[in-house]
Amino acid sequence: MWLLGNTNAALLRWQQQLQGKLMAIEIEHKFLLANNDWRDHITRSVKYRQGYLSSQATSSIRVRISDDHAWLNIKSATIGTHRHEYEYEIPLPDANEIINILCKKPIIEKTRHFVTHDGNTWEIDEFDGDNRGLIIAEIELSEIGKTFSKPHWLGEEVTDDLRYYNNNLAIHPYSEWREN
Repeated sequence: MWLLGNTNAALLRWQQQLQGKLMAIEIEHKFLLANNDWRDHITRSVKYRQGYLSSQATSSIRVRISDDHAWLNIKSATIGTHRHEYEYEIPLPDANEIINILCKKPIIEKTRHFVTHDGNTWEIDEFDGDNRGLIIAEIELSEIGKTFSKPHWLGEEVTDDLRYYNNNLAIHPYSEWREN
């Protein structure tokens, strides 16, 4: 049973504690897209499949798979630009089983495109499945309040709109928004 007995995870956590990396803060802004000009600047793309085990008022717990790697991720449910985040690599067979059996449906499927603009890397998530048609650009910053230039292809900022958080898209997919 991985969650109770994986010594590698315990060793990694101990190592992170020694390195002062125990509590990571994610600082992120989310935007809709104004046009498709960003597509001309994609440097690489990665497909993700992820499911949510829990999505509470205080935190969310997800499992994410990309190619032959998988991660368990725990995030605080803070609204805004920054929140606590912990991420641990887990065995791929366990991740597939967790997503298929334990996670809420629908599963989040997306392609993340990486675009560089003015020295910053933008992650542009193009959703599939029940969230097909939704595209969100995100930028992660190294510190709270750090300024960044906004590419002309950015639209409205949706950082504070809970509908655009992946854990909420798993409960209320984008396809349902258009129906209402």
